[in-house]
Order: sequence, then structure tokens, then C-alpha cells
Amino acid sequence: MTVLVRLAVPPDADALAGLWDDAVRECAQHRGGGALLVDLRRGRDDAETLRDALAAGELWVSLEAGVPVGYAWSRGGVIAALYVSRARRRRGHARSLVRALLAEPHPPTDGYALPGDRASKSLYESIGWKARLLTMRAG
Repeated sequence: MTVLVRLAVPPDADALAGLWDDAVRECAQHRGGGALLVDLRRGRDDAETLRDALAAGELWVSLEAGVPVGYAWSRGGVIAALYVSRARRRRGHARSLVRALLAEPHPPTDGYALPGDRASKSLYESIGWKARLLTMRAG
């Protein structure tokens, strides 16, 4: 199987909407996920946030047989979101997405990983990144 990764474009919005919704549901279940979603949305709903990320050229998509199965959102030097559908995990999509981001002229230098998200932490560690920040909040 060949993993194809490319910059997502606004016409991809409909195909990515389901993945985006799945990622939001998964994120919300993690400790700290709700707070991260509030920060990423910046007062917008999920559809607006997706459209804005596409329009800004911040979203990369991973395709399998031409169908989007994952995406990475890089904003302001940070991998803000990295998601691959459950059925397509452990096939190299996340790693390919991160590699594509790192090959950009202004690659990200940080990535979010929620508490207990060992898969994201392991992926980031595999490219040489180290955990360096823990954010604490009231409430």
C-alpha cells in the first residue's frame, strides 16, 4: 500500500468533515481534550475551524486509494492536530503526514499530545522530539 500525502485544499472540505468530526469526538474523550478543542476552535464551530484551516493552507491530508483517511493540522509552528481514522491506523499515515510537514520550508517544531496519548508521544519521539512542556490549568 502506498500512502499519498498532499496539502489539503478547500474542495476537500466535504471529504474531510467526517474525519474532522471523528477526531473531535476522540479528542473530547481524552483528559485535557475539551480544553484543547476550545483553544483550537477560537470561538468558532467545528465546520468553520475546518474551513479556516483549509483556506489558510494549514491542513495536510493522507489518502488511501484516493480517499482521505487522515490529516495533520499545522498552525503557527505547532502540529495542532494529527488524526488517522481508526480503521487505517498503523499503516504509516501519521508518520507520512509528519514527514510531509517537516519537509516544508517552515516546518513545525512542536506538536500537541494529550495526557495518556502514548501513540502521539511515541510518534513524536521517533522523529527525535522530546516532551518539554506540561500545561496546567484551573478547573
